[in-house]
Amino acid sequence: MNYWLMKSEPGEFSIDDLKQRPKKTEPWDGVRNYQARNMMRDDMQKGDLAFFYHSNCDEPGIAGIMEIVSEAYPDPTAFDPEDKHFDAKSDADNPRWFLVDVRFKRKFKRTITLTELREHRALENMKLLQRGNRLSVMPVSRDEWEYIIGLE
Repeated sequence: MNYWLMKSEPGEFSIDDLKQRPKKTEPWDGVRNYQARNMMRDDMQKGDLAFFYHSNCDEPGIAGIMEIVSEAYPDPTAFDPEDKHFDAKSDADNPRWFLVDVRFKRKFKRTITLTELREHRALENMKLLQRGNRLSVMPVSRDEWEYIIGLE
């Protein structure tokens, strides 16, 4: 099993939005970074777990846990001119962008903030905390995962 952290702006799509979806499941669409796409396409597997991270908000942090419930498949928003994630250079016969489906597992009792994560020496090598790392999808080591679960 692999562990991940996936970011979303809560004003766009929050952990509460995921919880309210039918079957508590939603396609994780709109990823438009090649490195993040490659991780979703090549490394994520059904059954992997991911932290749901609220970004670009007053208190960014980890809000809960979701499960990866599909293998990667082409992101249909890339082909829809009406969608904000449309990519005119994307080709349905040779897709550029992929997504996975995620399912709500649980919301944390409290958000574990970015500020708090930075205070823990055990997390100093975590990708999220590295200078200049702005990826919306990133791996989390098993030790980091377990440590963060212990912070809740």
